[in-house]
Amino acid sequence: MRFVLYNIRYATGNKARNFVRPSYKNLERITGFLRELEPDLVGLVEVDQGSYRMRGKNQAELLAEALGHYHTHSVKYGEKSFWRHVPILKKQANAFLARDRIRNETFHFFKHGMKRLVIELELEHVIIYLVHLALGGRARHRQLSALYDLVKRAEKPCVVAGDFNALWGEREIDLFLAATGLKSANIQGLPTFPSKKPHRHLDFILYSDKINMLDFCIPQVAFSDHLPLVVDFDVEVDIDLRKIEREQHCYCLLSGESLAPNCHECHAPQEKTETLKTMF
Repeated sequence: MRFVLYNIRYATGNKARNFVRPSYKNLERITGFLRELEPDLVGLVEVDQGSYRMRGKNQAELLAEALGHYHTHSVKYGEKSFWRHVPILKKQANAFLARDRIRNETFHFFKHGMKRLVIELELEHVIIYLVHLALGGRARHRQLSALYDLVKRAEKPCVVAGDFNALWGEREIDLFLAATGLKSANIQGLPTFPSKKPHRHLDFILYSDKINMLDFCIPQVAFSDHLPLVVDFDVEVDIDLRKIEREQHCYCLLSGESLAPNCHECHAPQEKTETLKTMF
């Protein structure tokens, strides 16, 4: 299974001044990028559900239609939150796009922090949690505690992914990893923010036992202020119905927003599949 995690910043690009400007043109670029990756599952953080930036169109629905995927999405603020009534903010969401039919979806909401949504997506052999944690350190730690409770109740192998806003460094989630037994796909701790000159590791894909990571990369594209994470993984099942391996893709930013598909000099990979396979 190929999973892409991407904080697309409402498709407003990587410059702060563009945050309130129309975003549909950049969404077309993101659509083309995702289509080339041929993902089975996409976790999108910071999706516009139809503000004036998108002329009332829902980005998750447009991307799902372009990819031929199912979709699920929700506003990221609490169900009774004041922020659900604020223009623009009330349209800000997170979303999943899935090639296969979604078996079950649950929207959980943390008790602390401004951004509270956790999307739980159940597929045939795996459960995926998508999060966007709080900017405030104390609220973020409380959210991690609540997330631990969700993970420990999972009855299938699971993946926890999202923008963790780990502003204090990777050590912020060390206790969470130790308590849950999850591992990070980004074994070298490569930075994901900001996309132009990344120096912070904010975005994580964490996985449980019975999940084998086959490949990991961080495409160097600047459609957002965050870089996307791409993983190929298998889930240990009794009957192997998985697809054959796909050709690896590389997307290096050459200049501006131009891409070089299948480049052999990518500065993002972590010694590719061979190194990762030795872990299992």
